[in-house]
Amino acid sequence: MPDPAKTCILAVTCILAVDLGGSSLRVALLGRDGAIRALHSTRHSLGVEADAEAWWDAFRTAAAALRREHPAAFGRIAAVAVSAFTRSLVLVDAEGRPTRPALLFTDARAAAAVPTLLDRLPEAHPERPQVNAFHPLARLAWLAEQDPAALARSVAVLEPKDFLNLRLTGRMASDRVSSARLAASADLLPKPLLPELLRPTEILGPVQPGAIEGLGPVPVLSMANDTWAAVAGLGALRGGHAYCISGTTEVLGLLHHSPATAPGLLTVDWDGLFQIGGPSQHGADALVWLAGLGIDVGRGDPPPQSPIPLLFLPTLAGERVPHWDPDLRGAFLGLRRDHTAADMARAVMQGIAFNNRTVLDRAEATAGRQAVALHLGGGGATPGWAQLRADVLGRPVLLPATPEPGLLGCAIVAFAALEGTGLAAMQDQLARPAARILPDAARHAEATRLHAIFQAAEAAVAPISRALA
Repeated sequence: MPDPAKTCILAVTCILAVDLGGSSLRVALLGRDGAIRALHSTRHSLGVEADAEAWWDAFRTAAAALRREHPAAFGRIAAVAVSAFTRSLVLVDAEGRPTRPALLFTDARAAAAVPTLLDRLPEAHPERPQVNAFHPLARLAWLAEQDPAALARSVAVLEPKDFLNLRLTGRMASDRVSSARLAASADLLPKPLLPELLRPTEILGPVQPGAIEGLGPVPVLSMANDTWAAVAGLGALRGGHAYCISGTTEVLGLLHHSPATAPGLLTVDWDGLFQIGGPSQHGADALVWLAGLGIDVGRGDPPPQSPIPLLFLPTLAGERVPHWDPDLRGAFLGLRRDHTAADMARAVMQGIAFNNRTVLDRAEATAGRQAVALHLGGGGATPGWAQLRADVLGRPVLLPATPEPGLLGCAIVAFAALEGTGLAAMQDQLARPAARILPDAARHAEATRLHAIFQAAEAAVAPISRALA
């Protein structure tokens, strides 16, 4: 049972939460009620590589701004929790210094190394079906050819949040969720590079003196990647629930109590729950692309209406889940002379929802159950787009009360660790949904018909995409 005296003290404390995303770094102070007391956000643009030290500098700058502008709340920090994008590699030497720029989740250059790598892998190895251009094993094989000196100097491969935690605590470690693919292929690595692995809910250690000015030796949580944190912040980190984090790219998955394998999907042990799904290579960035062409996309919040027979294949930058093919390209199919900019924008959002359905259908089929609901978060969590997704998926869609589920998830994990309570109980307290959107039966029936055509279109266009690529 939680200690009442400790709970009373924690009620007036804050969590320093960090969310390093694909387009911004957000550092915030959250109270025991889950509300954001202060937030500092900076935008950035990511390519295929990045300077990990720049993330640390940006973190320290943001923390300094919070301390300067909100000294009282900063003085009540009880713990630090950091999450960040995943499928990215930060190689460090024995002193914790990066040996080269980090390889990011957008990097598909390792595709060239995959055929040779697969020729060397044992046919029966359980990780073999997972190997593709975005897999850490493929990226390390590519580095062995392209930058062998940096690989030779490296002693560990860290996730982006692990690098920030290393700077905070001096401890070189990762977690079992974020580094699952690396751990599963540890016996195949060109050299020992797997760091110590912890549970995401474990305390990594205290903040080192001088790491963050004005911050004492408060505990730092191990945490996991930004998806895991956001799922907790949406209240979806529980069996039978599905989630979709809709940002620059999208991540969708179903939480299940036992492992299950589905074609093209990742099954990752999320500390006792199994995530069946994974990251796509597209999301709201497709709307940004469309707007950049001068096409009015509105606010990304379409009014409810029947699905339109205008298909958009959202694979503008190749695809991860469920196809794992960097050579796929996007396409509009069914364009007519009378189609408007609004029709094209809706088709883009509908195409992304159709991809959601492909992933959820496969996850539900292998789990043998339907999702209780889809918890939707991120910039794509608008009421209109949520209704469109509900109609396509045929499942209730829950919208969060917070615009920052990743930061809230960090606070949920930290408060659960500090108070000795479970994650489910803390989600019940702090991650209540703001709205429940139900599917329309007639629109779902039409979406089901169009989704079948969408899948046929993907299969038909794929060879053309590869030839063009």
